[in-house]
Amino acid sequence: MSYEKPDYDSSPALRTIAMPADANANGDIFGGWLLSQMDLAGSVIATQTAKSRVATVGIEAMTFEKPVFIGDEVSCYCKTLRIGRTSITVHIESWARGRQDETARKVTEGNFTYVAIGENRTPIPVIRK
Repeated sequence: MSYEKPDYDSSPALRTIAMPADANANGDIFGGWLLSQMDLAGSVIATQTAKSRVATVGIEAMTFEKPVFIGDEVSCYCKTLRIGRTSITVHIESWARGRQDETARKVTEGNFTYVAIGENRTPIPVIRK
């Protein structure tokens, strides 16, 4: 079963290929690797929004729906859910497509919260226009 890709943006915040070093002995990609890719994608959006460095402070509602396999193209789509005084919450969906597949399948999603930080690594206000 495949889903229609989210219409958050016309392109993903991150796109990468799952490699053999990212998999267990059965050829399934480690959940931690996928989580890391999602964190990178969300940090791109949070950094652009905060116009500063950000640090990940929380992950909630993670659901692994389908496996990712070696060679799959993984795309992470992001949508900003909330902008607080110092924090930004981003909803991230990850989709995978096999090398020979035409359609992608949603493999996981979750909400990631980032905090804007200054040079001394303490929270700073998110700059709003």
